[in-house]
Amino acid sequence: MSSRSMHINLFVHGCGHHRAAWRHSESSVERLGDISYFEELAQIAERGRLDAIFFADGSAVDSVADGPRWFLEPLTCLAAMSRATRHIGLISTVSSTFSTPFHAARMLASMDHISGGRIGWNVVTSMFDAEARNHGYEAIPSHAQRYERAEEFISVVLRLWDSWDQSALILDRHGDYADPALVRPILHQGRYFQVDGPLTIPRPPQGHPVLFQAGASEPGRELAARRAEAIYAVAHDLQAAQHYYADIKQRVKNLGRHDPVPIMPGLVTYIGSTQEEARAKQRQLDELLPEQASLRQLKSFILQDCLDWELDEPVPALPPLKDFTGPKGRYATILRIIEQEKPTVRQLLGRLAAGGGHCMVVGTPEQIADHMELWFRNGGADGFNLMPPLLPHGIHEFVEHVVPILQKRGLFRTEYTCGTLRGHLGIPRPGEEA
Repeated sequence: MSSRSMHINLFVHGCGHHRAAWRHSESSVERLGDISYFEELAQIAERGRLDAIFFADGSAVDSVADGPRWFLEPLTCLAAMSRATRHIGLISTVSSTFSTPFHAARMLASMDHISGGRIGWNVVTSMFDAEARNHGYEAIPSHAQRYERAEEFISVVLRLWDSWDQSALILDRHGDYADPALVRPILHQGRYFQVDGPLTIPRPPQGHPVLFQAGASEPGRELAARRAEAIYAVAHDLQAAQHYYADIKQRVKNLGRHDPVPIMPGLVTYIGSTQEEARAKQRQLDELLPEQASLRQLKSFILQDCLDWELDEPVPALPPLKDFTGPKGRYATILRIIEQEKPTVRQLLGRLAAGGGHCMVVGTPEQIADHMELWFRNGGADGFNLMPPLLPHGIHEFVEHVVPILQKRGLFRTEYTCGTLRGHLGIPRPGEEA
């Protein structure tokens, strides 16, 4: 093993990251409410010695006819998965716009205790009006407000976890349960939250569950550089990945941080014994894609009315990135795909059907390992957030055929050597030097 080891997470999303995955004859669509399906996915990933399982989350349903998007609530699901596994990390998205710091801190601390220190939280600010209306808002707050709230949200959560010292518990049956001097209120009064504290649960085993973030906009990158301990990224190609990687690493350094802050772009893989076989798997899923559902997904990505676009004509001109008011990371990727590949609308829909513009590799296990190593060794990534188009097949093929190649090259662990997610990622406990 080289001194620097690749990090790999499995991004679990229903039947897979292809929009039409649920339509595949071998999908697990009937099992999405069956916790054993998710436990099995976690066990496959753990067999491959992956760092963690990751769940995204959302608070709105666009069209139930298009297929499943959300089913089991992620933290609830991860609690069960923690009992079916021993080593793998467990990461859930938490919205700082729709959650309160006390509730989030309590749930995540509980999960860290239940799992023995394997929890991570991916902080998002959410993005859609439909989600906001399910949480008492007339519309989603402005981009600036959401990030200002997120900064305060994170600060309060961390202070709540710190409200119990590591040595606060005494457990003296003839005296005190905990030392009152080591359990303190935080008495926070801010613009968005008022929280007295202390938390109702002792300090999590990791001190703080690992904080992930996926900042693409300028405020997002600043928040990621200040607060994130690991970062999810969107990068269509190596050049885009290198630009983002260098920018974030420099921001982290400028803030005086010494943490490793691993950066993990999304990676969509179609795996075959030959490239032709892999491409056939891609075509098979693409052919299951309903055109109108794909156009609706594109509309949500670009915030343009595209439902009447001619499918076999070039993609119409889109507004420049500086004028776009939605999630800028994915939009920038779409602009890059259009610029580089000059696709028709139909071709763009197929390209976005799996992973929404994340890097895609279609080929043999060796080709996929080559691609991952290229990015890893050339300032593009510290690891990857795997986004299999079809589950469970995609992660099973990756674990069986790609992981052994990475291990043979000394790029990835052959055994777990730590019991916590922080340990897997090489991230020190709060207050300790990297």
